Amino acid sequence: MKKHKVFAAACILGLLSVFACVTINIYFPAEEVKSVAGEIVNDIRGQDQNDGVPPSSDDQSSLFLRTLFALFSSNAWAQDATKVSNPTIRSLKEKMKSRYAGMKPYYQKGVLKEGSDGYVALGNTGSLGLKEKRDVSALADAENRDRKSLYQEVAKALKIDPSQVNKIAEIFATEWKKSVR
Repeated sequence: MKKHKVFAAACILGLLSVFACVTINIYFPAEEVKSVAGEIVNDIRGQDQNDGVPPSSDDQSSLFLRTLFALFSSNAWAQDATKVSNPTIRSLKEKMKSRYAGMKPYYQKGVLKEGSDGYVALGNTGSLGLKEKRDVSALADAENRDRKSLYQEVAKALKIDPSQVNKIAEIFATEWKKSVR
């Protein structure tokens, strides 16, 4: 009888040690964030990507196929991702869209660059006058403030831990880089 009690106690201690060593992995929905980032960046900068050049027939057929795929895709996460919006996100997108018109010439000159951290960085400002340097700096600061708020709002909308905002910013960085030449 005593052996059974010792064996039972050893089993219980063994089980407790197994449960005590369990690691909790926090899920990060990278594909959802990538989808949301692509849509948001396209909403903000999408109309400027062709620079007024009509799409070729290959681009049009590709667009048609992508549209069909999007309409008939059965991925639940993609449908949820397209619905990431709230008044704050819509307001931020509108401010960033209107600001981009003023930023675009600076991107073309190499004065503004897209950083790999999801934020705008100043490039070579040596060719600018004092007023232009001040203006481009103010544009970059305003853009970066809005981006930080946007990333935080996306995290809230997708129910992602706020400590993961930097990961969201890095995913957005890829999309921002695609949007400028």
